[in-house]
Amino acid sequence: MKAVAERGTASTAVRPDTTALEQPIDRASLTAYRSRLPASIRPSLAAVFWPTGVLLVAALVLLAFWASLLGDDLLSPSDPGEAFAAWFLLLPYLGFVGVSTVLLVRSLVRRTGRRQYRLHRFAAANGMTYAPVQPGPQLPGMIFTRSGTERAYDVVARGGRHPVSIANHHSTTGEGKGRERHRWGYVAVRLPASLPHIVLDAKGNNALGRRNLPIEFARSQRLRLEGDFDRYFELSCPEGYESDALYLFTPDVMAAFIDTVAELDVEIVDDHLFLYSRKDLSTLDPATWVWLFSVVDALTERVSRWERWRDERLGSTHVTSSAEGAPVIRRPPPGVAKQGRRMRRRVEWFWIVGGLLVFLIGVYSMIEDAVT
Repeated sequence: MKAVAERGTASTAVRPDTTALEQPIDRASLTAYRSRLPASIRPSLAAVFWPTGVLLVAALVLLAFWASLLGDDLLSPSDPGEAFAAWFLLLPYLGFVGVSTVLLVRSLVRRTGRRQYRLHRFAAANGMTYAPVQPGPQLPGMIFTRSGTERAYDVVARGGRHPVSIANHHSTTGEGKGRERHRWGYVAVRLPASLPHIVLDAKGNNALGRRNLPIEFARSQRLRLEGDFDRYFELSCPEGYESDALYLFTPDVMAAFIDTVAELDVEIVDDHLFLYSRKDLSTLDPATWVWLFSVVDALTERVSRWERWRDERLGSTHVTSSAEGAPVIRRPPPGVAKQGRRMRRRVEWFWIVGGLLVFLIGVYSMIEDAVT
C-alpha cells in the first residue's frame, strides 16, 4: 500500500501509509529481520545481563541482608514507630531493586527489534530507506559539529529533488565528571543551492530564559522581521546578510514556518535546512509522521524558489552580449562568500574576565610574597 495523496486547499499533501506502525507483527519475519541488526542495536544476552543483571542481583542481596537484620521490626513490630523506621531504612534498597528491574526489562525490550522492524516496513511502504543506526552522520548542522562521539538512530530517508532524512541523534561530549549526553530529533532537507547561515530560534521551546539550542551566536547578528514572525522565532544571520535574509524570508515563507514548525528550531547552513527537537522525531507514532510529511511538503514547496538566490559578493549581475549579439544576463555563480557561511558565536565575556581577574590576583599575590 503506497502513500496516499490528499488534496489541501493550497497544495497537494502526501499522507504517509502508517499501517506498519500499528498492525500485528509476523513473528517469522521479525525473527529473520532482527538477526541482521548490528550489535549496537541488539546486543547479546550476556551483554545485557552483565551490567543490569548484576545490579539487580546486588540490589536483591542488599535488600535481603537488611530485611534479615530488621526482621522482627518488619513482621511483628511492638511499636508502630519501629515498623515505620524499619521500612524507611529499606526504602533505598527497594528503590534500587525497582530501578535495576526497570533497566533490565527495558534492555530486553529494546533488543527484540520490534521498533526497528516496524520502522523498516514503514519506510519501505512509503518508498523510503531505513537504517537502524548511523555512526557519525556527516552533516553540517550545529548538533553534528561538536566534539565527542555521536550516532544517528532510526534514520528514515528519501531521495528526490529535495532529499530528506529524519532521525534521532545521540551524542556524548566531555570526559569524566564533565561528561554530558545529548539527544535530539532532527529533520534534514537538502536544498538545491547553498545559502547563508541562518538560525531560527523558536521561542516556544525556550524555558526559564534558557535557549534550547546548543550554541549561542553573537547578538549583533540578530535580525527583526515584520509581522508576527518575531513572536515565534528569533532570526540570526551573518552581519551584512540582512537584505539576503529578507529576500529569502518573504511573508509567505514566514507564514509557512509559523504554521508548521513554530515549536522547532531551524538552521539553514550550506545546502541543508535542519529542524531540531529535544524529542525523538523518528518514532512509532503515526500522528508524528503525518505531521512531519506535511511539514516537509509545505516547506520544500515554499523554499524551492531559494535556488534563484545569488550572493552578490561573488560577482555582480550584468548584461553582456552573446556571439550572435543577443543580450545575455550574467549572474554570480551559486555559492556563499566566506563571511556568510558561518555566524560568529557568542563570546562568554563573564568567564574570560573572571579568569583574567583570578590570574591577576594570583600574580599579585606571588609578587607580594616575593617582596615581603
